[in-house]
Amino acid sequence: MTYALETQSLVKQFGKLTAVAGIDLRIRTGEIYGLLGPNGSGKTTLIRLLTGILKPSGGSVTLLGEKMPNKEVMLDVGYMTQAVALYEDLSVRENVSFFASMCNVTDPERIDEIIDFVEMGDRKKSLVRNLSGGMKRRASLACALVHKPDLLLLDEPTVGIDPTLRVAFWEYFRQAANAGCTVVVSSHVMDEAQRCDRLGFIRSGKLIAEGSYEELIKRAQASSLEEAFLRFASCKVDIS
Repeated sequence: MTYALETQSLVKQFGKLTAVAGIDLRIRTGEIYGLLGPNGSGKTTLIRLLTGILKPSGGSVTLLGEKMPNKEVMLDVGYMTQAVALYEDLSVRENVSFFASMCNVTDPERIDEIIDFVEMGDRKKSLVRNLSGGMKRRASLACALVHKPDLLLLDEPTVGIDPTLRVAFWEYFRQAANAGCTVVVSSHVMDEAQRCDRLGFIRSGKLIAEGSYEELIKRAQASSLEEAFLRFASCKVDIS
């Protein structure tokens, strides 16, 4: 088994607060892995630890076979933050070009290709400040995908967007996975879980259960994923 991402006993503390409490993850190459949990459960902190933005208080992170932090590895990683991280005074194309250059991508055809891929070809000259929230999300995704990453880390990528755009995003994620990219996506929207190959339930900084949608429902003897999460969270089911 080849793993694109591994963590061992990963811990992050902010003073007396433990935001990530000893998480062990093994995410397979080419799969879509969903991190599911309520707001404040530690998902964003975990993703920031994976990227090296935050330094762990304990444990380790390995991405694409290399221990983190490692700047060279990040050239093969795409990261889409929960908050839109774009330059508002630049156009869509200028933003995508900038992030492409950071990953040594200079081919103008690739830049136009990924802008078309997220269906923004007719808005590529628009300043980001003039875009709707959904359009900014599309542009952010283009920036994360432009260098054809081997690993894509997406922090709540569908928050605040309309249902039609949410479906389109998941189609993009599946296309990326089908092309060999490993996709890790955090969410608190339970109905998105069926689109993932495997899921990890996170609560209070801990990984409380892991498996496919069907496996988690069966183990919890639940009728829905939300019910399964509540049963795991309340320890009414064996999590092993």
